[in-house]
Amino acid sequence: MNKETLVKVEHISRYYGDHCAVDDLSFSVSRGEVLGFLGPNGAGKSTSMQIICGVLAASDGNVSVAGHDIIDEAKLAKQHIGFLPEQPPLYTDLTVDEYLKYCGRLRKISSNNITSSLANCKERCGLNDAGGRLISNLSKGFQQRVGIAQAIIHSPSVVILDEPTSGLDPIQIVEIRSLISELSEDHSVILSTHILSEVQSSCDRVLIINRGKLVLDESMLSLQGDSKHSCCIVALQKPPLLEELEKTDGVTHIDVIDQYRFRITYLQDICTPAILANTASTADWGLFELIPEHDSLEQTFMRLTLDDLNHVQQSTLSS
Repeated sequence: MNKETLVKVEHISRYYGDHCAVDDLSFSVSRGEVLGFLGPNGAGKSTSMQIICGVLAASDGNVSVAGHDIIDEAKLAKQHIGFLPEQPPLYTDLTVDEYLKYCGRLRKISSNNITSSLANCKERCGLNDAGGRLISNLSKGFQQRVGIAQAIIHSPSVVILDEPTSGLDPIQIVEIRSLISELSEDHSVILSTHILSEVQSSCDRVLIINRGKLVLDESMLSLQGDSKHSCCIVALQKPPLLEELEKTDGVTHIDVIDQYRFRITYLQDICTPAILANTASTADWGLFELIPEHDSLEQTFMRLTLDDLNHVQQSTLSS
């Protein structure tokens, strides 16, 4: 059974003068789905999120939220959006209850419903015992919880979280992960983060953009079972030059772990490990380790963005 589509992004682009920050981006998010939104710095993530939220207008393309166009039906569309920016918009001289009631009024929650809405978002965010405390006296983890509470107080269909675990300790990170998982039961969640392990543990699907373009849109299950690439760790007592290893049939990328060990990414339809083992024996490289390894999200991310990152770095150095 098809799930309801809550966010639909169709061919959006955004230009700043001659610079294209977002280039023909399209994707959709269904109810109950947690989408990890990844990309290197300057890739266009923040611009894309601002367009989805209606903060910026796209130069081209359309965005709809819960069936409402973000430009033509802005009020209706924004009623379905809850947003936590990287720096939570907190008034630290207010108590938690005072702040959340204020946010409820901004969201046009009626006076008859504000008490129940406040109780519900506090319950979901683990803030039941914090209502009378000044926000300035809360830990960073609890301030993040207050930020998420303001994003969901009006029961939006879509929750957009920008770096929600930034600066938190490991226990707080686990707590926020649990909250994100709970939110996904009733909402669509778009999670923008630089922490790749966060996406692996929290998201159903990952979207990677680079230089404004979509370069990957895959479910975590299919990504973990990547049909095109595999990885292995190779350890050699007398390793050859890296250029010689790169010539091995099927090899697409090599990461140097140390002077003896290499992580080799290769095309799955070519038996590269067997070729490496045979070559190592013939050339007397002293093979003492050959371990198959699943292609991680980090390796996929680097493979899709590293060439462009190197290009940017080289352009910077030559300018």
